[in-house]
Amino acid sequence: MERTAQLITPSAERSIAYDPPGSPPPLHARAARVLEGNWTGASTVPSRGLYPHQWSWDSAFIAIGLRHLSPLRAQTELETLLAAQWGDGRVPHIVFNPSVPLDAYFPSPDFWRSSTAGHTAGAPRTVQTSGIVQPPVHALAAWLVHRADPGLSRARGFLARVYPRLAAWHRYLLHRRDLGGGGLASVVHPWEQGMDNSPAWDLPLSRVTPAPARSFRRADLDHGAAEDRPTDLDYGRYVRLATDYRDGGYADGTGGFAVEDPSFNALLIASEHALARIAAELGAPGTARHARAERLTAALVERLWDPTSGMFLCRDLRAPVPDGRGTLIPERGVSGLIPLLLPGLPRSIVRTLLGTVSGPHFGLGTTTRLVPSHDLLGEAFDPHRYWRGPAWFNTAWLVERGLRTHAEHRQADALRESVLDLAAATDFAEYVDPYTGEACGATGFSWTAALALDLLHSDTTVTADMGFKGGNRR
Repeated sequence: MERTAQLITPSAERSIAYDPPGSPPPLHARAARVLEGNWTGASTVPSRGLYPHQWSWDSAFIAIGLRHLSPLRAQTELETLLAAQWGDGRVPHIVFNPSVPLDAYFPSPDFWRSSTAGHTAGAPRTVQTSGIVQPPVHALAAWLVHRADPGLSRARGFLARVYPRLAAWHRYLLHRRDLGGGGLASVVHPWEQGMDNSPAWDLPLSRVTPAPARSFRRADLDHGAAEDRPTDLDYGRYVRLATDYRDGGYADGTGGFAVEDPSFNALLIASEHALARIAAELGAPGTARHARAERLTAALVERLWDPTSGMFLCRDLRAPVPDGRGTLIPERGVSGLIPLLLPGLPRSIVRTLLGTVSGPHFGLGTTTRLVPSHDLLGEAFDPHRYWRGPAWFNTAWLVERGLRTHAEHRQADALRESVLDLAAATDFAEYVDPYTGEACGATGFSWTAALALDLLHSDTTVTADMGFKGGNRR
């Protein structure tokens, strides 16, 4: 049987969690073909042209969708990524495919030099990776993948094998990356947070001397319009930060960029809750991890909540302020809405966030079809430029899950329908104009296809499925 047909034909041997009855809808089949076309045999590339390797948080989102097609392949996706984990616990943001030419993507393996520059930090010798990380969605993804077929998961020892690696990953973030001393993890490069070109980075990046333009060649411009991508100046600063981090042996805490980001930490908290559920599945108490997630939620509120903005903001730890705590960055981005995912937020904060997401700064349900990546009223807003305004499907999925966590089902239903409609209309675009839904970036994008699949198949109650415990505080 042709491989795509195998993936989209329901198994006669076991049902897949949350599959609706009847024949797969056309969108299901189209999404399955995208994921099959981007499959390499052990993992899934985000896009064959622009992103020809394995990306960390992409693979987590991809696995969440793949569980509805092939739980085995979803498990393999995460196992392949975690096999490239470093000795210090970090999960690198790129795992390079050695069969891809070096000039197909920059920064390439010869830039990162992981096996040599990362030797002290325990970089693997047998696979080349980057030296930075991406948001920790992985424990959440592992738990959801397990839930799709618990019998297969238990037979393969899936959770037993990934749990130690996920626990080490969280230890790295909670200890090596607590650069502000307040309990939250910091990112040391804009690429780590995943929203690479966000206006929230403009101020901390302004203190970074860019690498000379002649010292690198941007492969991304071979696949996308320059006006939709980061500027050469910003790219030069990205390269400088990465170079300095590499030349310092990937040691944390010494660089000129350190930011506490609400989305990164919210995903860490969500994954702590999931890791507690994984521990319980393996016969260990998960109470301590649920308690840690609650402490991290309190730290998130204390350090990043800004009542004046009506949302969470990033904290710049390298800002020149006398108390050493850094300062909040006055830019409203979608990152500050992602904590809606957390069940332990005070109810007053939840109410304020709900007003912000549908208010004039983001316009969800009134002026925008999906959540824009940046403040509609901000000076830096651009509906097409990478992470400076366009809407992304992974952040829409996170906000949709957050709305359901807090029983805002009407808004969640409307957002779900917009995600599915736009995924279908744009051929699974990388991102879209938040007003018009016009496709931007690559098409046939893996996490768009995967998360559309998940929304097609997922239940409308998410708290237990996501691994959360408890509900809102008043």
